[in-house]
Amino acid sequence: MKRLKQTLLAYLASLFLLSGAPALAQKNLGIFEGSTDIGAVLKPGSAQYNPKTHQYELSGSGYNIWFDHDEFHYLWKRMKGDFILYTRAGLIGKGVDPHRKVGWMVRTSLDGKSAHINAAEHGDGLTSLQFRRTTGANTEEVRSKLTHADVIQLERKGNTYTMRVAKFGEPFVTEQVTDLNLGDEVYVGLFIGSHNKDVLEQGTFRDVRISVPAHDGLVPYREYLASNLEILDVATGNRQVIFNVPKSIQAPNWMPDGKNLLYNGDGLMYTFNLAKGQPAVLNTGDVKNNNNDHVLSFDGKMLGLSSGVKELGGSIIYTVPATGGSPKQITPKGPSYLHGWSPNKKTLIFTGSRNNEFDIYSVPSDGGPEVRLTEAKGLDDGPEYTPDGKYIYFNSSRTGTMQVYRMKPDGSEQVAITNGEFHDWFPHISPDGKWIVFLSFLKEEVKPDDHPFYKHVYLRLLPISGVGQPKVIAYIYGGQGTINTPSWSPDSKRVAFISNTAESSISPVEK
Repeated sequence: MKRLKQTLLAYLASLFLLSGAPALAQKNLGIFEGSTDIGAVLKPGSAQYNPKTHQYELSGSGYNIWFDHDEFHYLWKRMKGDFILYTRAGLIGKGVDPHRKVGWMVRTSLDGKSAHINAAEHGDGLTSLQFRRTTGANTEEVRSKLTHADVIQLERKGNTYTMRVAKFGEPFVTEQVTDLNLGDEVYVGLFIGSHNKDVLEQGTFRDVRISVPAHDGLVPYREYLASNLEILDVATGNRQVIFNVPKSIQAPNWMPDGKNLLYNGDGLMYTFNLAKGQPAVLNTGDVKNNNNDHVLSFDGKMLGLSSGVKELGGSIIYTVPATGGSPKQITPKGPSYLHGWSPNKKTLIFTGSRNNEFDIYSVPSDGGPEVRLTEAKGLDDGPEYTPDGKYIYFNSSRTGTMQVYRMKPDGSEQVAITNGEFHDWFPHISPDGKWIVFLSFLKEEVKPDDHPFYKHVYLRLLPISGVGQPKVIAYIYGGQGTINTPSWSPDSKRVAFISNTAESSISPVEK
């Protein structure tokens, strides 16, 4: 009787899955809804989320994901509309079959013959975009030029699916499939297949992010997506979401005590206590139209603000004690966007528009005459002192591409540091003076003199000398507000930044 009951339950479960109905709710699956074996696998797989490491661990068997049907293990959730799926994925151990694989998958249903598309990394290094256009059709494949990718991103925009893959530290390599109609509501998730029905393979997925991008009609500076406040470990590239809100917060500074961050939102300034995970409004008096160009002095005692004043021509620079108080106006007219203090606190450097040309200026921190430091045609922006005060780093579009430059504090010896492969913005020097982190936009998405919200961007790292190829340390959906201000931790080991997504898909805080 017991065996008959077990057989009946197994039969009903198989009908449940073949119908495309969702599996029963399971615990400890992070942002996902269910964990399911797809197809008639011999060895059941599993999935779990580790809240301490913020990683997902999957095991799965199955003959393959190929031809007209599939067998594998799937960790999924249901979604509608457009999305961007990101992870750093890897297989564990040597494995048995070279075509075991892990990656992202989007399916019409949980049926083994469902139409689908997946971005997969194979055990032998093959990286490919595989898809089945209709139920029961043969699987097609587009192979990437890149092999041994460990960064996998799969993006949907309408019926177009884009795979972006990389070896961590390098830019994405892209492949695309158009006119693939999987329906509006689909299953999206992580998967593992062993390519051998008798074998269970294991894989890990870290820095898993599901982002919902801006809709085509979004009006910049009127409509905003939600924001994730993240911390990045520079050595490992591991990311952690520590706070999220269904509105725009921007440009986190890391305070010198190492215990608090500072950012702007809705024109106000906020401190964020890392231990408590809670923000608090910082008193800036009547100055309440603050933008994302705010900078702490090197000793952390003073805060420089940029705040819009329409009657004075736009953004005006103020200074205020870092603990809050009544701000002091520094620049008499705008637009003036603050980016740096000198180490001795005597000088502020900012981007100013004077005579319809944006250049870099210095001004005494107590107020006084401005000194123009750059005169090249095109936008010069994002100036920041090195901790020893010997140089200023900034970005400029003077060559037709936005690049990072270095100059002496008096504006002499202006030299390019990056090579123009991307549009590079906002160089920030680590407190130990050894590294620069900066934001890179894709040339196909933005103009050289623009740094908009809600684009594909990289955080890249370069030695302060400028020697060598920049390393990608984060692959982000963001842009404006992601890292406009200095955001290194005092020990030069971490960086705080903002990523974005629609409110319906805010990443959970990873405690």
